[in-house]
Amino acid sequence: MGKPDADGPGLPDLPPEWGRVVVPDDASALAAEAEQIRRELGHTPRRTVPWPPARSAFALPLLVLLVAVLTTLAGLAAVTWPRSGRSTPEPTPTPYAPPAGSAGRPLPALDLVDAGQSPVPLRGLVPAMIILVDGCPCPDAVATAAALAPAGVTVVTVTGARPVRATPPSAGAAVRPLADPAGGLRAFLHLPARPGAVTALLVDRSGVLVKVVPEIHSAEDYRADLTRLAA
Repeated sequence: MGKPDADGPGLPDLPPEWGRVVVPDDASALAAEAEQIRRELGHTPRRTVPWPPARSAFALPLLVLLVAVLTTLAGLAAVTWPRSGRSTPEPTPTPYAPPAGSAGRPLPALDLVDAGQSPVPLRGLVPAMIILVDGCPCPDAVATAAALAPAGVTVVTVTGARPVRATPPSAGAAVRPLADPAGGLRAFLHLPARPGAVTALLVDRSGVLVKVVPEIHSAEDYRADLTRLAA
């Protein structure tokens, strides 16, 4: 049989609301209470804590490899994808503009060559209409200029090749065919030869360049200035 605490109705370290606590002398007296507690604990479900999912050691390298492959494929597609609607624009031909500041300058002291390869001072032929036919022989244009040239004005044709090919005689003024193998006149004018184009220079008696016609289209391009050269 149990005995109460010698100091009073309850144990000193237990809450007073538990009431009187009796400690039995024989532990077997608590067998029934122990069995009841075991049964209650046996019916209580145990909560299992799931283990964290195991991460594969290859997950991160595979992800990096996949991103690299996708990036490479996207770059190749951007380079090789056909671009419809994009075409290389054709260059626009620049207009054949006359050189700035050529008129009013003295004719350079150039020696051209005739059909016999003899030097001919160009200034000794003024007043003159000098026609550069290195881009086009254009005999019709030369014949028109010779027919319109007043008396005392020399019509000179200049090619860039040797020997000088003789110009057929015309009904007007005589035409003096010369050659400029060194390209001095073209360099002075800063006008390159253009296929199918004839350039004309009108020079007065003092050797001053009156007018430059980069490309003769008709006689009206030079008629008035050619008439004034004889004055």
